[in-house]
Amino acid sequence: MRADDAARPWRDAAQENAAEGAAVRGEHTHGGARRSDGPPLPGPREAHQRPVVRRASVREQVLRALRAALLSGELEPGEVYSAPVLGERFGVSATPVREAMQQLAAEGAVEVVPNRGFRVAERGARQLAELAEVRALLEVPVVLRLARTVPAERWDELRPLAERTMLAASAGCPATYAEADRVFHRALLSLAGNAELVRIADDLHRRSQWPPAHDGSPARGQGDLVADAAEHGALLDALAARDLDVVRRLVREHFAGADDL
Repeated sequence: MRADDAARPWRDAAQENAAEGAAVRGEHTHGGARRSDGPPLPGPREAHQRPVVRRASVREQVLRALRAALLSGELEPGEVYSAPVLGERFGVSATPVREAMQQLAAEGAVEVVPNRGFRVAERGARQLAELAEVRALLEVPVVLRLARTVPAERWDELRPLAERTMLAASAGCPATYAEADRVFHRALLSLAGNAELVRIADDLHRRSQWPPAHDGSPARGQGDLVADAAEHGALLDALAARDLDVVRRLVREHFAGADDL
C-alpha cells in the first residue's frame, strides 16, 4: 500500500472534522452575519435549517474511519494504538477517538490496554467458525420461517439492497461491502418483526467481519466478495419461489463452518 493511499482515510476524516470544528468555534462561514462575541448569526433562510453540530457527530466520523481502517487491515491485529496518536492522524483531539475506540471495544474489535491505548483483536479460524455457527443457529430457522410466510412481492423490495452489495463487492472495498452486506441482512431479518432479533444478529454479523483473521489463510479478495454478494440475489429468488430446499442450502452455505441444522 502506498503512503498516500494509507493516509487517505485519515486525511478525509481530518478535513471533515476541521469543517465541523470551525462551525463549533464560530469561525466565519458564508451565508451568515457574524457577532463579535460568538458564532455567526444564521441568515434569514438558515435560522431554522442550520444543523446543530455536536461532538457526537465528530465521534461518529472517527468511528466510521476506524471501522474502515480495521476492515482494510490498515490497523493491524495485535498492534496497540493510542488515542492521542490516532487523534493527531485524524486532526482531532484524543477524546472522540477514545470514545470511538470504547465503542469498538464493546463490539469486540479492539481490547483496552491500560495506560497504553487499544490493541486490535487477533482472532483465528476457530473463533470465526464459532461466530458463524451462532449466526446460523439464530438466522437459519428465521429465514426458513419467512420463506413459508412472506409474500413473494415483499422479497422484491430487498433486491435494490442485494444489487448494492454486488456493486460494493465489484468495487473491491472490504469496508464498503461489509456495510452493504449488513444492511441487506438487517432488512431481511426485519421482516420477522422482532427488533431484538435484528439487534443481536447485527452485532454478531459485525463481530464476524472484523478484524480480518491473520491465521495464514489468504485474505478475501474481490472475487470472494462478488461470490458472496451473488448469493443474496440467489437467495431472494429462492425465497420468492418458496423453494425451501434451495433456501436451506443457500443459507447454510452462507454461514461456513456451521453444524448441520
